[in-house]
Amino acid sequence: MFENHLLNLADLRKDYAKAELNESDVDQNPIIQFKKWFEEATHAQVPEPNAMSLATVSVAGKPSNRIVLLKGYDDNGFVFFTNYESRKGQELAVNPNVSLLFFWPELERQIRIEGVAEKISSTESMNYFFSRPVLSQLGAWASIQSSVIEGRNIIEKKLSELKDKFSGNEIPFPAFWGGYRVKPESFEFWQGRRSRLHDRIFYEKNVLSNWTIKRLSP
Repeated sequence: MFENHLLNLADLRKDYAKAELNESDVDQNPIIQFKKWFEEATHAQVPEPNAMSLATVSVAGKPSNRIVLLKGYDDNGFVFFTNYESRKGQELAVNPNVSLLFFWPELERQIRIEGVAEKISSTESMNYFFSRPVLSQLGAWASIQSSVIEGRNIIEKKLSELKDKFSGNEIPFPAFWGGYRVKPESFEFWQGRRSRLHDRIFYEKNVLSNWTIKRLSP
């Protein structure tokens, strides 16, 4: 039974052949290269191209991973929002080193980014919070993220109470909620190729804070 299961999984192999990636083709600035690929993913109608896997590490050295949404990026880094008291928030408080991963199977591409996360300003967080739909604002208050609850009815009851409490009034900004900016220290752009001989172009900052570009073996 176990061997058959392994064989069935092996049948899922796919040979990638949509594109190639060469050192001469990529921009010297990885942010610009990211922008190019992100726009191509958007134009290809990849579902939620801004969905990214965020990996953090606990004080005990245990990794955890989850999907969050990229809400903005520029030369300073990549921004996402969360509850600061959640598991990821607690882990970032003791170890700000993180890894981001974008995977766009429609284009046979992925981008891995490693860097350091830091909280954005409260003004930036407030501006984004008040741009969100009302139900999303209420949701930030309704959930003590990552805490144990007895059932979904707990959250639904809390949300209903908040709707009544703030009906017709501005919802206050929660001090326990806000954004992080991941300041990148390295990038890897991965393009699937035939025979598992994938293209991997790696960017890393040198001592002068300039980007060096290398090819990694697949």
